[in-house]
Amino acid sequence: MALKTGIVGLPNVGKSTLFNALVENSTAEAANYPFCTIEPNSGIVPVPDERLQALAAISGTSKDNIVPTTVEFVDIAGLVKGAADGAGLGNKFLANIRECDAIVHVVRCFDDDDVIHVDGKVDPLSDISVINFELALADMAQIEKRLERLNKGRAKSNADKEAEAGERDALAKIKVLLEEGKPARLADLNEDEWALVKDLYLLTAKPTIYAANVNEDDLADKGGSNPHVAVVREHAQEEGAEVTIISAQVESELIKLDPEERDEFLADLGADEGGLQSLIRAAYKQLKLQTYFTTGEKETRAWTIKEGFTAPQAAGVIHTDFEKGFIKAETVGYDDFIVNNGFSGAKEKGVWRLEGKDYVVKEGDVLVFKFNV
Repeated sequence: MALKTGIVGLPNVGKSTLFNALVENSTAEAANYPFCTIEPNSGIVPVPDERLQALAAISGTSKDNIVPTTVEFVDIAGLVKGAADGAGLGNKFLANIRECDAIVHVVRCFDDDDVIHVDGKVDPLSDISVINFELALADMAQIEKRLERLNKGRAKSNADKEAEAGERDALAKIKVLLEEGKPARLADLNEDEWALVKDLYLLTAKPTIYAANVNEDDLADKGGSNPHVAVVREHAQEEGAEVTIISAQVESELIKLDPEERDEFLADLGADEGGLQSLIRAAYKQLKLQTYFTTGEKETRAWTIKEGFTAPQAAGVIHTDFEKGFIKAETVGYDDFIVNNGFSGAKEKGVWRLEGKDYVVKEGDVLVFKFNV
């Protein structure tokens, strides 16, 4: 269940610089002019998780057999006003973003006379509104086309007619929100209604993280004294989005350093983590994802699942046969596994459990699945 995240933003807000930093071997160009990224560039990066090293040390797993979960970042070309009508690289932008699970919207929150702003001034709310307006226009066009088809009433069976009526109602609710300048993800739809409109891949329905791009001086207080960041946070709260503070320029410096030097560099800046960790944490929160582990001498591995997954569903992420033939899951919480030095110690302390089909997997669970082939 690899997460695919699209990095978007107006030209010259720092998104390609951020992408290059997150994906060390990427070839995305980061030049000081609009449309320097013409085709989407993607890179798969491991999710940093110190727990893997601790588990591997206890299980005797070799360094080469430690497998983190991954996130794919896609650097998508800059957007301008009129993108929904094909202006700039709008059509490419909109098509590429539909394929992503979540959107990282990079917003410029720094002043620098040497870096040209596409509109001539730093105004985060204006920047956000440009992109969100274009996304909303594209969604509105999708909805109107779909409603036009539904209104022709081609359904024959009663079941199909009911489904079409339900979809029509769901789309009407979303349309009202879009007309009010609000994203589709705020629509008051139940699970069944969301399922009816899922195939439209509405852009404003996607979970969104605003990455406030600040200079290095604003990292220590997480942008707390930056007025640009304050308005981004207020806006994000209104529309159910996350905000994370990053410095694309600092990230580009971090990739030149080894791990120990990175920690020292961040500490000197008063920051407790890099942008990759904060972005991934925000994306997991928005998408309601969590991690469980499998560990042994042969391999220690992290697995990404949805919150609320049962043990059989979690097993199915490894292989569908695991879910079909699921019997039980040996289960130890991460902290209990570490404190008791593995499964044997956990058994002695009574914190090892056998869980069945109804068990809901918790963040950090260490699992061994029992199944019939």
